[in-house]
Amino acid sequence: MALAVPPRVAMRPVIGHKPTTMSRKRRYLTATMPDGYVKTIGPTADRLTHYWRIVANLENGKTEVFWGHTRSLAEARRKEAPAQEAARTRGWKSYVFEIAELVETPA
Repeated sequence: MALAVPPRVAMRPVIGHKPTTMSRKRRYLTATMPDGYVKTIGPTADRLTHYWRIVANLENGKTEVFWGHTRSLAEARRKEAPAQEAARTRGWKSYVFEIAELVETPA
């Protein structure tokens, strides 16, 4: 006995369908670090949630800053292990790793 195959249905939009990147609303995202530094990202349609920053103090007294943004807190926390490795390999005197939540702000 052969199984019945349903007829093909014309594609139509689904109610509640998530829009694609091109049609998503562009917005600005702002992170405020504990020391008062404010970083604004945008305009972007990406679903970013957290901003991370590494402030590294070098042996010669200079400072280097590395930063990025992620789509989850867990993803941001995973950046700390590479920071520890970088401190060893690059010979940083000390460093601070910080994470801040991104908040949507008006344009």
